[in-house]
Amino acid sequence: MFTTIFGLFIILHGLVHLLYFGQSRRILLLHPDMDWPDDSWAFSRLLDYDVIGILASISCVVATIGFVAGGLGILLRLEWWRPLVVGTAVFSAALFILFWDGEKRRMANQGGVDVLINIAILLVVLVIQWPNF
Repeated sequence: MFTTIFGLFIILHGLVHLLYFGQSRRILLLHPDMDWPDDSWAFSRLLDYDVIGILASISCVVATIGFVAGGLGILLRLEWWRPLVVGTAVFSAALFILFWDGEKRRMANQGGVDVLINIAILLVVLVIQWPNF
């Protein structure tokens, strides 16, 4: 039962990335003061806002696909789920760290919670090595 809950959690965590996809494409606004990913500390001095948005959008879709596939792998008890979830969690954390604007006061609006969830996923999967089937 807990394995099923974990698999569903991984899928839902992946689907949350689609909200950030919508934010980066300006399809929706997650928060009135949110300008993610425009002021990325890593990219805003190098790339145009439109390019940053496209890069963030593609990255969010990749993370969504990785987590949904990994969650389905858990639910179906397929052996390849673990490296996919680990790789996607690292990719997702890097995504939000690179597109963060560098201001601590707004971390929750820019994927700070996602980074913490990814760290928790990595601890469960790599350190505790659960689920194991």
